Amino acid sequence: MSAITHFIEVFTGSFDLFLKGLWLTFELSAASLLIAFVIGLFFAILKISNIKILQWIADAYIWVVRGTPLIVQIFVLYYGLAEIFLIPMFWAGAAGLAFHSGAYIAEIIRGAIQSIEKGQREAGRTLGMTSGLTMRRIILPQAFRRAVPSLGNQFIIGIKDSSLVSFIGMQELFGVASTMGANNFDYLPYYLTVAIYYLFIVLILTLLVNMLEKKLAQSD
Repeated sequence: MSAITHFIEVFTGSFDLFLKGLWLTFELSAASLLIAFVIGLFFAILKISNIKILQWIADAYIWVVRGTPLIVQIFVLYYGLAEIFLIPMFWAGAAGLAFHSGAYIAEIIRGAIQSIEKGQREAGRTLGMTSGLTMRRIILPQAFRRAVPSLGNQFIIGIKDSSLVSFIGMQELFGVASTMGANNFDYLPYYLTVAIYYLFIVLILTLLVNMLEKKLAQSD
């Protein structure tokens, strides 16, 4: 049997298992990226504040995330949270991914906020708005529009990074491939299969992000 025929048999024969792994990947990515966005927005606000201690806290968080590998962060948070709070594996994995992505999202949002002209803030004050109201109603909506391309790329990276939770036992796409490869003593076709799944996911998400960018550009 040729290698191509064998790969096709593996690809078609493992469809149900990979479909379950794909669904778990989507659930995990959605949960982690939602949490990461909240974390990123929070630390972005801290970093642009006028209070030094808040800036230092944000800088320390971002420095720790950038200075340590994601797999280490996942293991530390997984074993730390699991032992202290006894939370499910899913949420421990999501927390690890969110902790990592949140730092990069914080920098994206911070840069987008600071790219808004200062005159926008002055206009808000002229209308009698407080700093917080100006930020919420004038600055953030414009900043999010400018951050869409970078946020889209970060979300795609976050989905690919979700493969690392397989090392704490989760059976998402990469976890399914590793398990099937170990059970059959034949890793390559399963890893090629999971690569195809990720390529399709990234392709679809890239198209969606591009469509959103064009829609926002037209509305501008």
